[in-house]
Amino acid sequence: MSAPSTATLYRIAAYAGIGSGLVLLINAAKRSGLIPVTAATQLIAPLAQVLALALIAGLYFAYTRRTGTFGLTAYLLNAGALAALVGVEFVINLVFAELPANTIAELRAGPLGIALTVASISFLLGTLAFAVALLMARKAPAAAVTLYALGAVPVALRAAVPEWALNAGLVAMAVGIGWLSVRMLRDASTHAETTTPAVAVA
Repeated sequence: MSAPSTATLYRIAAYAGIGSGLVLLINAAKRSGLIPVTAATQLIAPLAQVLALALIAGLYFAYTRRTGTFGLTAYLLNAGALAALVGVEFVINLVFAELPANTIAELRAGPLGIALTVASISFLLGTLAFAVALLMARKAPAAAVTLYALGAVPVALRAAVPEWALNAGLVAMAVGIGWLSVRMLRDASTHAETTTPAVAVA
């Protein structure tokens, strides 16, 4: 069984990115009251980060590995932060949602609060570093990268920003991620065309 082609891996990463963007939009709609809060919408919330892990892996191999050590470091930092953020999303959507406000405040005052803060700051730094690497590579659309990076700021600082800012950040990240994913799909098609061997005509 042969390994999947580079173009196929790029497409998988791109489709994962599109899925991540859709989940972010659902999260924003849920928080805005446009759709109801249900068990399903709470359960799928962490999928945004899970799917984003596949996207940034594709973005690294497609674009930012050209930036050398900085690109690799930025990717690893962003990937680690996204993995930690999966746990944060589970806590917020599946634990905090079932607890009274005073209990949540008590939990945030202890080690859990420190862990949530570290995960959020790591996500912010990792996302910004990876965005810089993408811009340095000069392959991904700068506007899409900028939207992704700017959206990450209120998302990472969710405890300190108003609800409208958080929702705007989620939408900005979703648009940026979707844009980057579409670009990767286009590049995957181009890569497949340039690497497909010519068929001899008899």
